[in-house]
Formats: sequence, C-alpha cells, structure tokens
Amino acid sequence: MIFGMRADRLVSLVLLLRQRGRLSAATLAGELEVSTRTVLRDIEALSAAGVPVYAERGRQGGFALLPGFQTELTGLNHDEALALLVAGSRRGAQAFGLGSALASAMLKVVDALPEGHRDTAAGAVERLLIDPETDLLSRRSVADEVPEPIVAEVRRAVLAGHKLRIHYAAAGRTANWRTVDPIGLVTVREQGYLLARRSGADRTYRLSRILAAEELAEPAERPDEVDLDRAWQERSERFRTGGDQVTVLVLLNAARREDLVGTALAVRSEETDPDGRLRLEVTFQDPRHAEWALWQLAASAEALAPQWLRDALHHRAAAIAARYATRP
Repeated sequence: MIFGMRADRLVSLVLLLRQRGRLSAATLAGELEVSTRTVLRDIEALSAAGVPVYAERGRQGGFALLPGFQTELTGLNHDEALALLVAGSRRGAQAFGLGSALASAMLKVVDALPEGHRDTAAGAVERLLIDPETDLLSRRSVADEVPEPIVAEVRRAVLAGHKLRIHYAAAGRTANWRTVDPIGLVTVREQGYLLARRSGADRTYRLSRILAAEELAEPAERPDEVDLDRAWQERSERFRTGGDQVTVLVLLNAARREDLVGTALAVRSEETDPDGRLRLEVTFQDPRHAEWALWQLAASAEALAPQWLRDALHHRAAAIAARYATRP
C-alpha cells in the first residue's frame, strides 16, 4: 500500500487519465509538477496495484486507461458536487498546506459526476466566489439572512446564464422590479452579493435586499468567461473611490458606533466628548447614502455638518411628525 503525498499524486494521475484520455509522460509531469522519471515510477506502481493503465508507443503515444475504468463517489448529486467544488475554492487549503489534497479531492468530485454534468459543474465554480481578499464593501461580521428559495433562484440564473428578474429594495428606496444580466455570486464575511449588468452598466446587488427573484428563459448578455475575483476587486474599488462622496460630522451615541461605521466608506477622525458621545468625521458614497445612514440611527445620532444634510433629515422628521400628529 502506498501512503502520504504519493497516494494523492497517484489518485490525481488516474483521474487526469480518466478525464482527459491519453497523455504523454511530459504532460503528466507538468500537470503533477514532478519529473518524468517520477511519472514513470508512478505508472509502474499503478500497474502493480491492478489499475489498467497502458502505454501507447509512437509519436502520438502516451499513457491511457482501459475503456470503462472509472473512480466512484457514491450518492453524490450535482448540487452536492457543486457545493464541494465551491467550498474547495477557499484559500484556506493553501494556507494550511492542504493544496495538493484539495486538488486531488476536486478531481474526484468532478470525475464522479455524470458525463453531461462535468463541464457545467466545473465551469460553474468561476461564477461563485467566497471571501475574496478585497473587502471594501463589507466591514461588518453580521451574517445576512436570505430565504433559500430566493438564493436558489438567483443561483440557477447565474449558473444557467439566463436573465434574472428581481424585486430589489435599495438602501433608502422603495422596492421595485428590475431585469438584470447576472455575472456571478460573491460572499464576503457571510454577506452575499450578486454581480450583474443592467442596461450595459455594472451593478452590484446585496442578496439580503432581494425580496423576490425569477429566472427568465432569455439568455443573459454577459461574457462567456469571467475572472470573478478581479471583477469584485474592480467594483469594490470603484465603490470606495467613485461617486459624489461626502464627508459628514456626526455626534453619536457610542453604543451605535458599529452601526454607523459598518455602512460608511471611511472614518477620518474620532474623539469622545465629556458626555461620552463620539464625535466622528465620516465619509459616505454620496448624499443619498449619508442621509439614509443617519436616518437609520434616529435620535442616536446628530449630523452636525454639512447643513444640507441637517435640512434633509429635518424635513424627513417633520413629515413623519405631521403624519402622526393626529389620530385617524
């Protein structure tokens, strides 16, 4: 019996031959990152263990498995395999030295799928991204709660490459329906985002704000291939640096600090007054973002500047007070 790293390599070698057919020793060596001599020794070990691998001589020769030989992963359906493939995209495996074991496991998962599902499942991984390195849109660690039927419908449209109709409630706005071309799904600190295009422009939608979703039969207008990690970084950077950013001076109840900081782009200064309140200079994406963020904090926060923001919040509060001034 063969143990350790060599066992992982032998499994990978078998699965490469199973999925890609005849391969030369040089090609196998490149894929496995070993020497051709090591590949030849591994081929001998497989043959001795009863694996039906044989050599074909000549210019187009190489190593191959006898037809009909395959590995098995009993009871794994398409969605379960997809879940494992997506989980395998996490960077943790590399950080803990499990990269080679993960690669071997992923090959097994793909190989275990029915013939018609292998390409779609493996290709689907590029549409799903977990915990990218760039984390500019999300600063809180509170997990989003999104109903499973909504997530499933969005995921189906993303993977199938179909247009998606969503009932979306943007921050500070009334929910409305819109049709988008989904690009991919990103999860950052347990908060999910849909990357899409709408009328040719890039859009990013927070999954927890999607109230309903409907996959359409019409194909989405999107590239056949996407570097989702790069797309997320670019959109995050545009969110951080673009738009009509505004800086607000806020007097805040210290207990609500995380609520404010969690939605802001940046905190430029912070100090505590004699009453224990925080005096913060905070930057928001645009005026609407600033007004919405301060309104959520109600009496726990006071915008000291700029004056237009104080006026906007005053008008909002006056309208609410007038609405409830008398009984119906």
